[in-house]
Amino acid sequence: MTAWIREGSSVTERIRILGMAGSLRRGSYNRGLIRAAVESAPSGITIDVFELADVPLFNQDIEDAGDPRAVAALKRAIARADGMLVATPEYNHGIPGVLKNALDWASRPRATSPLRDKPVAIMGASPGTGSTARAQAQLREAFVFTGACVMPLPELLVGSAAASFDHEGNLTDAELRASLIELITALDAWVDRLRLRAAA
Repeated sequence: MTAWIREGSSVTERIRILGMAGSLRRGSYNRGLIRAAVESAPSGITIDVFELADVPLFNQDIEDAGDPRAVAALKRAIARADGMLVATPEYNHGIPGVLKNALDWASRPRATSPLRDKPVAIMGASPGTGSTARAQAQLREAFVFTGACVMPLPELLVGSAAASFDHEGNLTDAELRASLIELITALDAWVDRLRLRAAA
């Protein structure tokens, strides 16, 4: 969804991004990255946040009876957004279950999935030195299969994250915040690039 806002005598396009963290922990570094993205989004970019706590485990029997309310809300939020910004932790060298579960729901049915052709940027923070590299690679692969368009660069991989966040999971590192703004700005350009390609 793209809203148009008037500033003085000019009209500018406002991009809406859906932010999503693959962690339910209140003090999660990845939730902190999404909060910082909301706070730091450049002018003309709005980041809405979807919480995954209420999304049930995927079950085709439930799906056959109709999407649960939280699943329907997730799909609507993805469909309304011009792009997605996803922050993933890394658990056991992979994507956390809560995030994979949300993508499984959103990917179905494949022909009408709101993930198809959706511009996506990925980031992640970890207390270890692995910097979520494996989880991000796995997440990219999952998104590609759904038909989403994952931005290749820049990458944002945060290791030893305790040094960059306070005890409540709020981002305190100015250099990392600048890198986050760079990622959001690149996603804005990625959305425009894919929009122009689709219109060609």
